[in-house]
Amino acid sequence: MEKSEGLKTIIITGLSGAGRTLAMRCFEDAGYFCIDNLPSSLFLDLINICSLPGSKIDKLALVIDVRSRDFFDQLPNVLKDLNKKNIDYQILFLWAGDETLVKRFKETRRTHPLVKNANVLKGIRIEKERMKFLRETANIVIDTSHLTPMELKNRINNTIISGLERERMQIQVVSFGYSLGIPWDADLVMDVRFLPNPNYVESLKLKSGLDKEVYDFVMSKKETEKFLKIFSKLLSYTIPNYILEGKNYLKIAIGCTGGRHRSVVIAKEIFDFLKEQGYELIIDHRDLQ
Repeated sequence: MEKSEGLKTIIITGLSGAGRTLAMRCFEDAGYFCIDNLPSSLFLDLINICSLPGSKIDKLALVIDVRSRDFFDQLPNVLKDLNKKNIDYQILFLWAGDETLVKRFKETRRTHPLVKNANVLKGIRIEKERMKFLRETANIVIDTSHLTPMELKNRINNTIISGLERERMQIQVVSFGYSLGIPWDADLVMDVRFLPNPNYVESLKLKSGLDKEVYDFVMSKKETEKFLKIFSKLLSYTIPNYILEGKNYLKIAIGCTGGRHRSVVIAKEIFDFLKEQGYELIIDHRDLQ
């Protein structure tokens, strides 16, 4: 079968409690024909049916997770079959940290689908191990640990769905602090802790990279100028190749120690550079507050 022209197909998956149901509703609201917990062995048949002449379904979202039991274990072979038949699809994987997931399960008073007792953490870790291959295979990974339901909804609508509809890559540039952890869903991570630190300048310590004084301090350094030239060339080379490989969402994370000074300045510079190249972008200073 030739590539399924006109049919947009996305597989929604991820950890229990990470936001799959909300994600499915977003795609449903965007006009996708959504099926939850469909056995993976039926994926190819359904895609073939939706691709037949006269079909009124042109956008398909399939949700699968560990609830599918043995059918979930068949998924790697199913994906291989889809690739062999040149069927175009994207995988959206939703992820969150252990502490966040445990908290969400407690708030909803639900048990984890992989354990019969109240040991939620054990179920989470078993599930993470079982889904490791899928997280590594996914085109798009979103860490929902620090996102409210509304923020996750906006992220999906404004980046993922928008990118699929326009068939243009959506890029998110995020600044963060290493002291608060690396964003799990980042595609590219750049450490700028080698740049001179405004935190050690008394008059700048309580300011942020959004303040002119901090911006001027970081941008006045020769190390910054040289780094931006090198990193801009790297992005100019890699992003077009990501697009050729079918990637439509890219998250670039820029990190410094606390996420308030250097990373904020550099993220803004990278955002402006890519904006000039015509890419669809959003910027997020994760740890600024």
